[in-house]
Amino acid sequence: MSVTFKKHILLLMLIALPLCGVWQLGLGAWIHAKAILAQTLLETAWSETLRTGKEVKPWPWADTWPVARLTVPRLGIRRIVLAGASGSSLAFGPGHFFSSAMPGEPGNVVIFGHRDTHFRFLKHLIAGDRIELQYGQNLVSLYEVTATKVAHRNETYYLDNLAGTGLTLITCYPFDAVVAGGPLRFIVTARSLPTGKKML
Repeated sequence: MSVTFKKHILLLMLIALPLCGVWQLGLGAWIHAKAILAQTLLETAWSETLRTGKEVKPWPWADTWPVARLTVPRLGIRRIVLAGASGSSLAFGPGHFFSSAMPGEPGNVVIFGHRDTHFRFLKHLIAGDRIELQYGQNLVSLYEVTATKVAHRNETYYLDNLAGTGLTLITCYPFDAVVAGGPLRFIVTARSLPTGKKML
């Protein structure tokens, strides 16, 4: 291998490696930018849903719509919750698991979200934190976090509809994993507060 050829290879590597780094940073930034933009569009759709009482899609081709607003006052968190926990819904916000109770109904309301965007805050929740789930005009269910735990994705007991009213928030674990998915889930369970609901 000639010296000139080696220099060309080295030069190509010196150019290609920084470009690959910039490309990877751009992909990461795009995921977060999309999440922020989506929540802005979802807030608009949620306001229209509250005003009209009808399902309002955030953009014409969307296959989901807002069903609730989740708020954690201590952390200053507000998230629009979408109908369905499919990959296409979770790309834009937390998603309500269809087989669970609907927000505002008795039973276990289950909401999924991505650990690197909308549900990254779950790692900061502690027992006693209050969670508010608005599901209609002036209608809010109140919950208190009772526990956080890590479970294997095959453990699905936390998806069961409970006799009482509760809230379960789920995301992948660990939070700082490099590879998406994985077998572990971070689960937050919350009980309905005695007051149950409040009017805004």
